[in-house]
Amino acid sequence: MALLESYLTFNGNCAEAMRFYERTLNGKMQMMMTHAESPMGAQASAANRDRIMHSRLIIDGGQALMAADAMAGDPPEKMSGFSLSLGYHTAAEATRIFNALADGGRVTMPPQPTFWVETFGMLVDKFGTPWMVGGGPKSF
Repeated sequence: MALLESYLTFNGNCAEAMRFYERTLNGKMQMMMTHAESPMGAQASAANRDRIMHSRLIIDGGQALMAADAMAGDPPEKMSGFSLSLGYHTAAEATRIFNALADGGRVTMPPQPTFWVETFGMLVDKFGTPWMVGGGPKSF
């Protein structure tokens, strides 16, 4: 059995993004380590010492979201061609999470009824991460 988990790359703001996701998604940070805190910390360059080498956030149901910062001077490409998808049992919970993720970001599709769930919306959050959020009973 394989386990598929998402791993995001940020440009120096991974800690801020992951703490935001921890609060917003009611998660628990399992680990967050800078390059300086790693077993190879003495070899970390001054530019990378405080950048996140690895982080792992556990959200509802045991799902994991992992992330790190790119190395200084090598910014990651813009996040595109994918979305992180969240599904909730109720439309109210989906809407609450959608609004929290959208704060400071860009809504690409406001939450609305669809044929597959009671409400569904899409956004890119203030960190550049694309999300799809849906909730409520399925109608098919």
